[in-house]
Amino acid sequence: MDPSLCLKCKGGRMLCGRSKCPIQSRIDSLKSIKQKISKTSIFGASPPAIFVGRWGYPDVRVGPMVPPIRGEKGREFDDPKNWFGREIGEIIDLRTELVRSNFNANVRSASHPDKFLDLTQELAMASNPVDTEVELFKPPRVKLTYDGILSPVGPTGNLKEAKLAENPKVDKSVDYLVSDYDARASEALKELYEGGVDVYQSSRLLSAGLLGDKRDRKLVPTRWSITAVDSQLGNNLLSRVKQRQQISGIQLFSGEYLGNHFEILMLPDAYSFELIEMWRPHSVWMGGDSTQIVSDHEDWRSRSRYSPLGGGYYATRLPVLEHLDEARRQASVLAIREISSDYWAPLGVWVVRETARNALSQEPETFETIEEALSTMASRLKVQRKRWYTKSTLLKRLREQLKLEQFLEEAK
Repeated sequence: MDPSLCLKCKGGRMLCGRSKCPIQSRIDSLKSIKQKISKTSIFGASPPAIFVGRWGYPDVRVGPMVPPIRGEKGREFDDPKNWFGREIGEIIDLRTELVRSNFNANVRSASHPDKFLDLTQELAMASNPVDTEVELFKPPRVKLTYDGILSPVGPTGNLKEAKLAENPKVDKSVDYLVSDYDARASEALKELYEGGVDVYQSSRLLSAGLLGDKRDRKLVPTRWSITAVDSQLGNNLLSRVKQRQQISGIQLFSGEYLGNHFEILMLPDAYSFELIEMWRPHSVWMGGDSTQIVSDHEDWRSRSRYSPLGGGYYATRLPVLEHLDEARRQASVLAIREISSDYWAPLGVWVVRETARNALSQEPETFETIEEALSTMASRLKVQRKRWYTKSTLLKRLREQLKLEQFLEEAK
C-alpha cells in the first residue's frame, strides 16, 4: 500500500478501498486495553488458553492466557468454533482483553515441567474455563499482533507467579491419552477426534507437549500445532475416504463469512483436492490494485511436501474430508476461496476452517454438466472466470481427459 494514502486519509476517507481502517481499529483497541488492563495482577477465567511461541526455538516463550473476566464467560475469549457469525471488531475486542503471560522453557522440558509449565499443561487439558491468577513483573505491554494462522494476540507480560484458583475439569478421553506414554501423537490425535474432542483442544494438547511417547514429547509452537492437527486429522480421514465409492453426481457448495467466499465443487471421480486462493485488492495482506491468485493440489497419493499455501490449505482440506467421510463417499474436489476487502484484519486460520465447514453443512446445488456448475460458480465470484479456470490443475486434467475421450470416439 502507498504510505502517502494513509497520510492523506488519516482513517476517515477510506482511500485504500477497505471497508474499515485497520490502523484506526488497532488504535481504538489499544486505547481500550490501556483502560482495562494496567496492573501487574490479573485474575480471571482462562478460556482455557495457552500460547507457545516459536522465536528462539528450541528455547521458547510459553504461558497461560487469562482475561480479567471470571466464570463461564471466560470461554468466549478463545472459542473459534462459536465465534462464527461475529464481526471482525467483536473478535478483536475479545482478544485485546486476553493477557498472554510468558516464561522461558526449552521444548524438551514438556515431560519434566517446572511449576509454571505444569500449570500451563493443566490448563491445556481443561475442557471448561479455569479461574486463574497470574502476577507479572510489570503491567502487560499493550500491543495487538495479527497473524494469518493465529488469532490476534493482545497484551503480553513476563510471568512472576501463577496459580489455579480451582481444579480444572478434564474429559476422560483427554486424561487417558495424556497418561498414555506409549501411544504415538498421531494415534492420540485420531482417538481424541473420534472421541469428540475438537481440533482446537487437540491443538492445545499437542502444543503443550502432552501427546505421544513420553521420550519424544516436546512443546510445539502454537502456530505449528494448529496446522499439524489439521494435516494429521485430514490424513486419518483420507485413508478411509479413498476406500469409498465415488459420489453419484456433480455437487456445488457455497458460503461466505467476513469477506471469505467459498465455492466448493465436487465431481464424481477418484479423490483429489485443489485449493485456489484469490486475494482481491485491499483485502488483508493486499495493498495494491491487483488480484493475486495462488493454488496447490494433491491427488489420491499422499502428500510428500508441505503446501506452499500454508495453514489455509489444510484448514480447507479438513472440512472437505470430514464431509466426504460422513457421506461415506470420495470425490475430486475444487475449492475456491475468494478474499475481499471486507476481510480487513486477519483473525487466524479458524476463519477458513469454520467458513468451509459452514458451506459444506448446507444442501448442495446439483448439475448435469460441469459447464453448468462452473457457470454458477462464476456468477458468484468477482474475479473473472478465465483467471481461475486456467489456474486450476484439476480443470486442466478434465479438459485433457475430455479431449482424449473425444479423440478415441472419433477414431472408432
